[in-house]
Amino acid sequence: MTQRPPLSKAELEVARIVWELKEASVRMVFETFPAKRQADFSTVQTYLRRLEEKGYLKVRLDGRTKIFSPKVKPRTVIRETVSDLVDRLFAGDSMPLVKHLVEDKDLKPAQIQQLRELVDELEEQSNDE
Repeated sequence: MTQRPPLSKAELEVARIVWELKEASVRMVFETFPAKRQADFSTVQTYLRRLEEKGYLKVRLDGRTKIFSPKVKPRTVIRETVSDLVDRLFAGDSMPLVKHLVEDKDLKPAQIQQLRELVDELEEQSNDE
């Protein structure tokens, strides 16, 4: 697995926009950026440059305009970020995180059912092995 530097909250926000748009210029990301964040154009440009330098985005030129696109899938970033969190907070043991999420997030009945189905599926897989 490629070791990439972790993303800041703002970088992740910009990466999400690029993932959603599939490819985007600085202007497109800037115009999609949440208004409440009040980032200026050059700040968005800086975030995109950092994401490219960190290996999360790739860039191509369309005339004189840089077009950014994902180099890493969102699922990969989620996996790496959660893995890093589990390692740092729980010494690699994911159960405390799962327990926290289940107990502290007021799951709705439909979500509890999804969780049951996931556990059932995991049990079936482990029985097949």
